Amino acid sequence: MMIDPLSVFLLLISASTPILFAALGELVVERAGVLNLGVEGMMITGALAGFAAAYASGNPFLGFAVAALAGAAISLLFAALTQLFLANQVASGLALTLFGLGLAAMFGKPFEGVKAPAMPIGPLRINWIVWLGLIMVPVVWWFLNRTRRGLILRGVGENHEAAHALGYDVRLTRLAAIAFGGAMAGIGGAFISIATVLQWTEGMTAGAGWIALAIVVFSNWTAPGVLAGAWLFGGVTVLQLRLQAAGVAVPVQLLSMAPYLATIIVLVAISARQKYSRRAGAAAPGSLGTNFHALR
Repeated sequence: MMIDPLSVFLLLISASTPILFAALGELVVERAGVLNLGVEGMMITGALAGFAAAYASGNPFLGFAVAALAGAAISLLFAALTQLFLANQVASGLALTLFGLGLAAMFGKPFEGVKAPAMPIGPLRINWIVWLGLIMVPVVWWFLNRTRRGLILRGVGENHEAAHALGYDVRLTRLAAIAFGGAMAGIGGAFISIATVLQWTEGMTAGAGWIALAIVVFSNWTAPGVLAGAWLFGGVTVLQLRLQAAGVAVPVQLLSMAPYLATIIVLVAISARQKYSRRAGAAAPGSLGTNFHALR
């Protein structure tokens, strides 16, 4: 059986798109010094809100816009807990994931069994949201490395006390980053429900948010690294489908454990990098996961 390399590559970038959006958003959040483990909850919220809006309006692009707003809105719950009430970021992020999954399960029942409207096809027979995801990679890189606001955000993430002493609003910067991360996660979730599965299914994100968290760490907190990591996981997905289509037996249990294994690796890696970042020269933001206490 002949394999068309171009077709395989197009499948790869399409399969990686949900994780790419979520990971780019989380990259900006973590560059601001915030660790949000609620990516899965924001993605499933965006998946439901986007699908509902697309189904009701018949316009998939409106669905993606609503998904971005829903993801940003639920992320602000995490922002309020961690930036205003100074709650623990890890616990708040896990709570956000559980809240998002429960919320989607409760309100998603009426949408089970219905189809999403068809997505318009762009160049090379892939839809426009895939292209938007690819465009966002250099946009995020440029923002973080070539703009004043991006450098301020990175400064807040590296040393929020120093940024505050220089007169920068640490909380406002982090609130904006968290909202952006939520919007990107919402779009990633909507891609699964509107452009991939084409219907609403409870729990359909299936650990994609945890994989996005892992990719941010593996990328050394860089946008090109996020793209490479997303394509790696996209390649694994395409390989799995190709093997199944070819009749090769692949244990489902082995594939199902991957998101959870990635979560464990992420938590261990974050802990190790925070401990040895200065000694090993790792790129983890210096204030990652640390709440900012404004001087009274």
